[in-house]
Amino acid sequence: MTQTEYRYQQLENWLLQGITEQRWRLGERLPSIRALCEQQGLSKATVQHALQRLEAQGLIEARPKAGYFVALLPHAAKTPRSLARIEAPRPVTVSELFLDIMRRSAAFDLLPDLHAGDSPPGIVALNRAIGRALRRQKGDDHQYYDAPAGDMALREQLSLHAARRGWQVLPEQLCITSGCQHALFLALMACCRKGDVVAVESPGFYGVLQLLEQLELQVVEVPTSSETGLDIDALDAVLKRWDIKACVVSPAFATPGGALMPLSARQRLLALAEQFDLAIIEDDIYADTAFSQVPDPLKALDTSDRVILCSSFSKSLSRDLRLGWVAGGRWHDRILHLKLVTQLASSRYLQQGLADFMRDGSLAAHLRRQRGELRTRRDRLIASLHAWPGEIRVSTPQGGLAVWLELPESVDTLSAYPVALSQGLVITPGPLFSVSGQFRNCLRISFAHPWDTRRSEALGRLPELLLPGL
Repeated sequence: MTQTEYRYQQLENWLLQGITEQRWRLGERLPSIRALCEQQGLSKATVQHALQRLEAQGLIEARPKAGYFVALLPHAAKTPRSLARIEAPRPVTVSELFLDIMRRSAAFDLLPDLHAGDSPPGIVALNRAIGRALRRQKGDDHQYYDAPAGDMALREQLSLHAARRGWQVLPEQLCITSGCQHALFLALMACCRKGDVVAVESPGFYGVLQLLEQLELQVVEVPTSSETGLDIDALDAVLKRWDIKACVVSPAFATPGGALMPLSARQRLLALAEQFDLAIIEDDIYADTAFSQVPDPLKALDTSDRVILCSSFSKSLSRDLRLGWVAGGRWHDRILHLKLVTQLASSRYLQQGLADFMRDGSLAAHLRRQRGELRTRRDRLIASLHAWPGEIRVSTPQGGLAVWLELPESVDTLSAYPVALSQGLVITPGPLFSVSGQFRNCLRISFAHPWDTRRSEALGRLPELLLPGL
């Protein structure tokens, strides 16, 4: 061992000890390379080598023009296990608990009655753009419906937005919808008929389960990993056992775990779709929340028009902006017809305002600000969760709005729901993300809102509700 090797290992161990002892907490910035050189009396190359070794272990991450930050605590590296069971297809019955949570507008907030103060700059700019579009309405424009596919200016901006992610789509291949949920609804109606079987992620998005129930479709749940998403081997086994018409998947930061599907899994998924004549419905709504590079959509790899991409800006911009879009592939004409039946037309001035907001760079600026804020909120949440008693497992998503928390098997989050509610807290129990009652010891916790004093206090009260006696 050379003297140089010994010194970089010394620095690596010193930094690792500091991270373990939380001298630098999750999400905090390490000393700069220059500062470490001066403090430790080391060369720049030696310091960089030590940092690169820690980065390779996933313990720190480099952020352009900002330095190195703690990305993972060594003692808290356990991620939630893939606990889903494969069961025969069944009809869907959505829990009354889901309806209760939605009535409280609490899907992403422990304290739904706590409203923030001033709007962020991006929302202010969006409102101004929509206001200008409304004022531009002239004559009897208000007497006419929008074109079925939606405003061309908006579709052109969405086409440019997609191109920046590596997906070349023509404006004519897009259809504007009333949000992503509406896009998913149209996609399912276009490629499925009553009684058909649809494969979904488990745990997966409860909004999809609600749509399947309304359309009287059957569901088969496919296990997922909170790191890599849909288990492709499990999907392969499911496809060999049952006649499945469609698969709903979120390759980028799927809720609740925030997984990012690797390229190899995406390629296998498309190969299975071709082999089994399967429609793939891609829920792409979280992609723009990526903390670093926004991943390409699965649709970008689709050479057979088997992928129907559904998305909106409701998770990355505003939930009040009820505009989404769908790229229907071989089902495009059918989707346009179904939109006429279910919605007729979208708001013209909202579309024009959003197009202007995108054209002048305001959306890009908003997303840059938001990504940094979301990463900081995620880091603070995970650091708080790892301070809880007992053995817990927490996902570490690189995008999205929530983490997936696996608690000891003795915990029943469904039973804890009314107890938490009596104290003014609204939790999102794990069984909501399945039709088979699985994940009773799991919980989704969102970092969509700032951790102000009241939300931090609310988070701090959860261990005594969920982990009594530990």
